[in-house]
Amino acid sequence: MSLIDRLNKDFESRVRLGIMSILLVNDWVDFSEMKDLLKLSDGNLASHSKVLESREYIEIKKEFVNRKPKTSYRVTLKGREAFLDHLSALEELLK
Repeated sequence: MSLIDRLNKDFESRVRLGIMSILLVNDWVDFSEMKDLLKLSDGNLASHSKVLESREYIEIKKEFVNRKPKTSYRVTLKGREAFLDHLSALEELLK
């Protein structure tokens, strides 16, 4: 596999790159915090997180806390491995 082939198209979006970067260094991050950190609209965060979830790169947990809905995200093992491989390929490409 060539170096360029190791770049994962799922992480080409700056939003998905940001989501994965935040989740790589945090356990669970809630919707509001993620939205604020990345300066995103609700819809933008929701659509990008759904794509990452469909690829099994992140887990989305929906629950009620004090009768209010709360959505949280965390990276999966598959997501961690795929993202670290993507970052490694980027680093090699930049050398």
